[in-house]
Amino acid sequence: MALFPQEFIDSTRAVFGDRAEVVLEALSAGDSVTAVRANPAKISASTLRGRFAAAGEFVPWCGDAFYLDERPVFSLDPMLHAGAYYVQDPSAMFVGAVAKMVFSEFEDPLKVLDLCAAPGGKSTAVAASLRPSDLLVSNEVIGSRASILAENMVKWGTGNAIVTNNDPKDFARLAETFDIILADVPCSGEGMFRKDAGAVAEWSLENVRLCAARQRRIVADVWDSLREGGYLIYSTCTFNSSENDDNVKWICRELGADVELLTGALASSGAMETKYGLQFAPGITRGEGQYVALLRKTAPAKTGKQSKPFTVKRASTMGSKSAKSIKCDWVLTGMTCYEVETSAGKMLKAYPSNLESEIRSHESRLKVIRSGVAVASVKGRDLVPQADLALSQAFNSETFPQVELTREQALQFLRCEAIQLPDAPKGFLTVTYEQLPIGFVKNLGSRANNLFPQSWRLRIS
Repeated sequence: MALFPQEFIDSTRAVFGDRAEVVLEALSAGDSVTAVRANPAKISASTLRGRFAAAGEFVPWCGDAFYLDERPVFSLDPMLHAGAYYVQDPSAMFVGAVAKMVFSEFEDPLKVLDLCAAPGGKSTAVAASLRPSDLLVSNEVIGSRASILAENMVKWGTGNAIVTNNDPKDFARLAETFDIILADVPCSGEGMFRKDAGAVAEWSLENVRLCAARQRRIVADVWDSLREGGYLIYSTCTFNSSENDDNVKWICRELGADVELLTGALASSGAMETKYGLQFAPGITRGEGQYVALLRKTAPAKTGKQSKPFTVKRASTMGSKSAKSIKCDWVLTGMTCYEVETSAGKMLKAYPSNLESEIRSHESRLKVIRSGVAVASVKGRDLVPQADLALSQAFNSETFPQVELTREQALQFLRCEAIQLPDAPKGFLTVTYEQLPIGFVKNLGSRANNLFPQSWRLRIS
């Protein structure tokens, strides 16, 4: 406890009461928890669990996730790069569980915004619960973090999700658009103290006040884009009331919302109930700190804020100058493929046909950095398949001959090194690891040209 500022200790005791000493002791111990969550579109949780020698019990509030008694070097597991699973703090997984619960209340196609989405834990959890008619917008305001988010979403393989790099206030132009908004707002990080010594060093009461004010501004900026009757899932990875219950109270009073208490099965998580939400904390639950509250918007849309009707413009694709619909045998039924001109040259890109107009609408209004599926680059008369295609859940595994790689070969491939496949057919091949696609090579016989993106290159040996 001596490691923590006295003001933090006092604040924690005010929040947790007679359970505060248990929390403070757990934070001091520094023994963080490791868990992974399976991508159900690519592998079952039970099959994935069988791959880990140190696999423990399943996470109570997330049936696709389980604890690990030891933390391996995840970067050296090709299954991670194939999008088979995501490494996530189990407490943070509760946000995805709340979203899944809320999804069940809607019959019509859902429009979901994950406002502060990087690096992608909550967005991949939401994506796993999406129906084909639903659309997820995963946003991150910081450009470098948005790139990481985009990579993780591509590897997860969901076609009906787009990644944006916008400030929250930019979404005001999309009034009454979203049914659900996840706002895992930047916070003082008290719940991460045993994982991040820097968070302890940066903590102060003044920083708590600054974070609370910024969180209110973020929610206020995006509020008009949430439709009346829609849900806001508000979360932080901190403990204090200023950033949690006090902000929820402010949202209800100033913006117009009612709190939906998290009762029933989700409340059996063991988290501590606060006045408006649930608080996860080391020593109380098996994971790091996480606060979650569910609010339903009661305020009607402001006059003059409704979004204007949108007409699809063929030039609004991924910054392209032009786009034309073409037939591509590499794309499955239900996807529409376009040849587009981008700053990197011509490429083929596929959209879910039922969401094409809406996705392209967002491309015209927001800074979209990933949408649809990048199918192939156009090199003269040749098409060169893109890694996005191999990782997509919509990929037809029979499009190209498949070659199963050993673990060492897979790691060589992920490092963008040359590999030799002398017994494989020549031409474009899908390379797989444990039957999951991880990308493409062009086999020339004497060598196989590696088509894995350099920007994703594995940099550890």
